[in-house]
Amino acid sequence: MGVPVLLRRSARYLLVERGFTILILLVSVGITLWFGQAFSRRFSAGSRTAIPIGASFGMLLVVGAMQVHRQVRTRLDRAFFRSAYDAQQILENLAAHTLAVSDRPALAELLHQQILEALHPVPLVVYLRSTDGEFEPYAGDPLKHGPALSANEHMLDWLAGRSGAFELNPEDLQGSALEVLHPECLVPIGGAVTTSTANEVETAPIDGGLQGLVVLGPRRSEEPYSARDKRLLTSVASQASIAIRSISLAEGMAERIEAERRAEQEMQIARQVQSRLLPQEAPKLATLQCAGKCIQTRAVGGDYYDFLEFGSGKLGLALADISGKGISGALLMANLQANLRGQYALALDDLPRLLRSVNTLFHKNTETNNYATMFFSLYDDGTRTLRYVNCGHNPPVLLRATGVIERLEATATVLGLFEQWECSVGSRQLAPGDVLVIYTDGISEAASSPDAEEFGDSRLTAKLEELRGKCACEILDGIIREVQLFSQHEQADDMTLIVARCR
Repeated sequence: MGVPVLLRRSARYLLVERGFTILILLVSVGITLWFGQAFSRRFSAGSRTAIPIGASFGMLLVVGAMQVHRQVRTRLDRAFFRSAYDAQQILENLAAHTLAVSDRPALAELLHQQILEALHPVPLVVYLRSTDGEFEPYAGDPLKHGPALSANEHMLDWLAGRSGAFELNPEDLQGSALEVLHPECLVPIGGAVTTSTANEVETAPIDGGLQGLVVLGPRRSEEPYSARDKRLLTSVASQASIAIRSISLAEGMAERIEAERRAEQEMQIARQVQSRLLPQEAPKLATLQCAGKCIQTRAVGGDYYDFLEFGSGKLGLALADISGKGISGALLMANLQANLRGQYALALDDLPRLLRSVNTLFHKNTETNNYATMFFSLYDDGTRTLRYVNCGHNPPVLLRATGVIERLEATATVLGLFEQWECSVGSRQLAPGDVLVIYTDGISEAASSPDAEEFGDSRLTAKLEELRGKCACEILDGIIREVQLFSQHEQADDMTLIVARCR
């Protein structure tokens, strides 16, 4: 501390301390005289009782005055010479408390409050880097005296390469937005990890750059910032840097949780939309009873089934398995459905023409490695005739009422993989009691683990024979339940099934 500053502070301290001593003396004398008059009126002259009472009261008054004088003098000492008392304690407590804050405003307020109490700088502004990269004055006295610092502020690049509290020269601030604050000391936060020892401060660079800045003006006491003050401020900045990184990590986790919540919400919406693309109720025909179900491994999937009513007792049964799962599979499924539903009326006159057109559109509108297997059939309710095209799909199982099992093998290759595509049409005549099961490989390839045995076609046909006397819905539910029990509910692929039972 400079000699002129010390002399001025000592003179002010002496004036206040002596003034308070004189005040205590006058109050004590006044109270003593007042009690003396009260005692003289109560006790007669020469009474032996008045002397000990007066002496006791005088001793109590002296003791009380000494206690008050000692406490007030301690407070005066701490007010005039705070750095000699508790600046270190305050700043050390601050270093510990910074680790408990959970957001930037709370951290800035803690830094501002404790540094202000310890050192009394005017002004004192705490800048922290916000999520958009700008340096905002989160705490100040008042905030309007702390201008926002753009991320392009030239001084910030200079400060990012420095560590520890340091005093400024006026020429260092030329052209900077900080110039209006007339700072005397700057404390960069972040950009370096700082460790303090008894005699020196060591720093090491870290990633992330400058995270904040504490701007301190001249102290009210007119004292300069001592080496000890700077070491303590540097230690506080180091702890604040760690706290900011913790806050940033928490903010990042909160953002990810919110993003996952939004993604989950959007996925649920996509699931609802996709579910509306599937049939909402089974068709009603005189000679055929139908049921269908799709159980996806994720919120959305690439399996597709449909009932297409042509009128006049004619019904289309379609089931497809798209390459891919999740969102990509769902988008391809929607594309295939749109292509099929947009022109399915062609099936009445020319079934191969319909599927050639679907293949062409699917090939043009998707990537070269995308494809779909599909079974498409057209059933005539009046003649009980089933005409079909199997586009590289699992052969559906036709269980005859006589117990004979037939397979509707592929009559064409997959859709969308080749530009030139042809197919042939198969036909079956159904009879009362016949049951047709169309399914995806999520049924036949279901297993409890990748290395375990698959459910397989043999188990499927065995379960179908067991349920053959049931209605279409009961057969469908029975097969799915059997598959889920076999795979122990570990579903690896979408499971889609159509059951058609001839009345």
